[in-house]
Order: sequence, then C-alpha cells, then structure tokens
Amino acid sequence: MRIDVPLPKCYRLLNHGPVTLVTSASGGRSNVMAASWAMPLDFDPPRVVLVVDRTTLTRELIDAAGEFALNIPPRALADATFAAGTRSGRDLDKWAELGLKPMPASVVAAPLLDGCVAWLECRVRPERDLEQRYDLFIADVVAASADDRVFSDGRWRFSEDELRTLHHVAGGQFYTTGSAYQSDDEP
Repeated sequence: MRIDVPLPKCYRLLNHGPVTLVTSASGGRSNVMAASWAMPLDFDPPRVVLVVDRTTLTRELIDAAGEFALNIPPRALADATFAAGTRSGRDLDKWAELGLKPMPASVVAAPLLDGCVAWLECRVRPERDLEQRYDLFIADVVAASADDRVFSDGRWRFSEDELRTLHHVAGGQFYTTGSAYQSDDEP
C-alpha cells in the first residue's frame, strides 16, 4: 500500500543513493527516463537536485511544465530502468514499449510510475543559470509517498529481494541495496 511520507522525512527516500526514474509531462505528452544524478538538497523546505541533459525529451517537458516526479524503482524493474535510460522518448512511447503503467500524482501533473517503491513529486525552483550551465535543477518536494512494504516510520526496511532499490554503476550493471546494520551509537 502506498503511504504518505511526511515532507521533513522525504530526504530519506533518496539518501541511500538509488537510481531514479524521472517522469514528466506537458502539452499532452509524457516521458520516463532513468537518472542516477538525483539527490536531497535541503530539509525545510525539502528540496532535491536533479541533472537532466538539455537534449532529452524529459528536459523539454520539465522546462515546459516546471515540475517532475522522482520514482524509486525496485529490483523487479531493473530491465525497464535500464531501457528507460538508454532509449529516447522522442523515438518511441517508452510507457507502452516497456510495459510501464502510469498512475496519477497527488500534486503535480507528471505521472507517477506504478511498481516503484517510493515517489517524490517536485516543482522546479527556477535557477536559469544552473539549468543552462550545468543542466541542474533545484526543486521543492511538494508530496512524497512510499510503499509500506519497504518504508515505514521514516525508515527503509528491505525484506524482499525484488523490492530492494537499484544502484546503477555503468553499462547496465546494477547493485541492489544490501542488508541493514544498526550502529551501536544510534539514539
């Protein structure tokens, strides 16, 4: 079941460095692309940073709409994640081609991706110099949710291998989040 994540804790959805699937929409078009360069930036208000190359369809849609969603895919979506990052939405409908199912977001117009384990809905804070010079977007997180099978009480809890998040290292090779270890110094 999808549960809301309090915005002051939403940074924890990205803190462990998973690959993301960025969804965007504008003018009746939508797209999904893989991106490893997404990270938390601030706590209050919650903000993220995302790098999206200016030549992509996703960039065009984000520029037009001023918003996007970060979807955290599990192991079960590894093949679709790699394909979404290596194929262009200008050439094909990735949703249909990859068998991906969109679902409505609660705040932004960009769709969320069904089958993911966490979602962050984001609105761009215009920083034109950063966007043009570095392809870098700063965005406010306006809604966050997660699959309660793996995230509850503000913490990831991976028990099923197929639900572990992905970490892309290069050339289609991924690692999944490993086993947990609790520090003795944790209050």
